[in-house]
Amino acid sequence: MLLGGVWGDRLPRHVLLVVFSLAAAVTQAVAAALLISGAAHIWQLALLEAVNGMTAAFLGPASIGAVPQTIPPHLTQPANALLRLATNVATMVGAGLAGAVVAGFGAGWGIALDAATFAVAAVFFGRLALPRSGLPPTGVLRELRAGWQEFRSRTWLWVIVVQFAFVNAAFAGGFGVLGPLVAVRDLGGAATWGLVVAAESAGLIAGGVLALWHRPRRPLLIAMYGVLAGVPLLLTLAVMAPVPVVCATAFAAGIGFETFGVQWDTTVQHHVPAEALSRVYAYDALGSLVFNPVGQGLAGPAMVAFGLGGAIGLSAAVILVATLAVLPVRDVRTLPRHVPA
Repeated sequence: MLLGGVWGDRLPRHVLLVVFSLAAAVTQAVAAALLISGAAHIWQLALLEAVNGMTAAFLGPASIGAVPQTIPPHLTQPANALLRLATNVATMVGAGLAGAVVAGFGAGWGIALDAATFAVAAVFFGRLALPRSGLPPTGVLRELRAGWQEFRSRTWLWVIVVQFAFVNAAFAGGFGVLGPLVAVRDLGGAATWGLVVAAESAGLIAGGVLALWHRPRRPLLIAMYGVLAGVPLLLTLAVMAPVPVVCATAFAAGIGFETFGVQWDTTVQHHVPAEALSRVYAYDALGSLVFNPVGQGLAGPAMVAFGLGGAIGLSAAVILVATLAVLPVRDVRTLPRHVPA
């Protein structure tokens, strides 16, 4: 991810988007061929998906840095909202399409379709023509240090990344690992969990539509309120609330999470220099996700120690405390929406 940030700031970003989309297409095409032929082994698939994950480490920083290069500055927020809205809709449609393809034709053909989508993405990225940052290469380590300086010099940036190291880990464990167990044990089965996830997805879409026009004067403060919307969802799961109540809180959480996502992306793009944006994003992504495996791994032991409801309630408490802890930071409360002249 960090190397992807350096390359994203050093090279024309559309070139990286094309090259690594094609690389992802190749890895998935090889995996599909192995599955369809019946020759696949676990180690082969693991190696291919590790390479595929590396392509994502280059695509993410390049894509976040490309956004402000393609549109006027005053359209950054609606552009981010539209991108995230399209992503959420595609995720919902893609999940349904994948299920139909796998059920009708087999897993190998589902992966083949995935490979084709990466190839189509490369074609669209190829229509972009973005300039280099203009900064001469000075060495990977020196450029990483310069990116780190941009990252650490903005208090609002690094404190929210630290916050999300805990928020993401808690939500990954409480909702991602233990939530399905609550649905199966106490809320009527796996189909119920599908309703909860669908409600959250609908909330993400609603939040994206809202963000197309709502431009708050204090974007990070509104973003923090959005994060807090995840707490009631976990609490309703913890107490095994009726399914309609859980779905309602999931919908509200989706709106909140999408509000945070749009305001965060826009704030970073407005307040970080374009020539450092990919490196700053890399530090952001790395820090925000670093504890996810820990949160997932601790979900089981927490359930043994505190019970299923208690473990999910603990996850809600971690999100609440981590979010309240950053609100005293002045820039989090007061950083303005920046619209360059």
